[in-house]
Amino acid sequence: MPDAGRVAEPTFGLSPEWLLADGKPFVDGLVLSHPEQLERLRRVCPEAEAASVLAGDPCFDRMLAARPHRERFRRALGVRRGQRLVVLNSTWNPEGFFGNGGDQDVLPSLLPRLTADLPADDYRLAAVLHPNIWYGHGPGQIRAWLDRARRGGLTLIDPVHAWRQALLAADAVVGDFGAVSYYSAALGTPVLLASAAQDRLDPEAPLAAFVRDAPRLDPHGPLRDQVEELLTRHRPAADPAEFVSSAPGASATLLRRHFYALMELPEPEAPALLEPLPLPPYTPARRTAPLNVRTRVRGAEVRIERTTGHPYDAVGETTHLAVHEDTRDPGDLTHADVIVREGRPDDPRLGGPEEWTAEVLRRYPHCALAAYVTGPDRCTVRTRDGEVLHLSAGPGADAAPAAYASALYAWQAGGGTVPPGGTTLRVRTAGGVHPVTVAPA
Repeated sequence: MPDAGRVAEPTFGLSPEWLLADGKPFVDGLVLSHPEQLERLRRVCPEAEAASVLAGDPCFDRMLAARPHRERFRRALGVRRGQRLVVLNSTWNPEGFFGNGGDQDVLPSLLPRLTADLPADDYRLAAVLHPNIWYGHGPGQIRAWLDRARRGGLTLIDPVHAWRQALLAADAVVGDFGAVSYYSAALGTPVLLASAAQDRLDPEAPLAAFVRDAPRLDPHGPLRDQVEELLTRHRPAADPAEFVSSAPGASATLLRRHFYALMELPEPEAPALLEPLPLPPYTPARRTAPLNVRTRVRGAEVRIERTTGHPYDAVGETTHLAVHEDTRDPGDLTHADVIVREGRPDDPRLGGPEEWTAEVLRRYPHCALAAYVTGPDRCTVRTRDGEVLHLSAGPGADAAPAAYASALYAWQAGGGTVPPGGTTLRVRTAGGVHPVTVAPA
């Protein structure tokens, strides 16, 4: 058979049309990361074998070197104790997770459900989209398509400078058949595939085998159950990075050796090193969509769960509505039980915590508590009775100050009163208990 042994669709970058000009390689060095790629190159384009060089994967090496800083990357994304960071990623392809902007694309329709179904204090969501998605559709269109999810707490990751750090920080990755999903698996992170088009991959490539075997996301099924099942059942492979690089940690040395050989120059004596991954700017979740808050009060302990939607398995004995002052629909504020915003204590535009909280309660008669968040672990609140209270995280506490404010509202609605010397609430969320000091201003 004339087609026997021929790969139906060669891996991107290894076919003759990419590597040859007039039947000869037009590159001085074709860098491959693993001998498996060299074997496929010999089958698909043997003319280019002489130009190939095995030099590992500098992108993966930078991630390996940055692994000790995982907790810093998590803090940069505002991931709190007990929270799970779920990173969604899409390659640039009509069959990818993001798709081509059509009505049948998985990611844009899935994101609002994720932000609605996953409790805000249990999960943190971020998305890594291929740079060509941003270029092809334009940043304005991307943000418009994902606006609802962003208001629900999704953060869009810089696709050039911060995606590796996001992968290192992730607890789980939901993606497609692109390299980012494969890198995630190589790092030992659980991966759930939402799009797994087989015809775009060389069937003999390790990536194709990974796509065939990885668990699938059911976009119509309960999302929280699928994410939690992925995290519970995941067992990292014995050598998850087996086919990513045959020389982990050595790409800088191998690449420099090859470059200087091409220039016919002696190598420098200093070791070859890669630029370390920078620490991204602090980008905590910002939720301006209204939050449905469910609570259960037992003495000074308040269990709390906050979501932008109404999950079918939601738990709680009492409910209230917490709304950010920057909500898209100002009408939400007229029904809010708790109104929240963030700001510096000395922000002249807002007048500070005490002035802002008083203004909010005057403007919205239905509101029972206004909370001004002044830092990642504290806020100032004013109740309808005129109390001004400072809430601050106690030892070991690490939940959102807005959650502390909602817990205080539920506790007071159940009859709790703050004594002159203050009190401590135990806020139960994200699988832990967070002691919160409540003190009169």
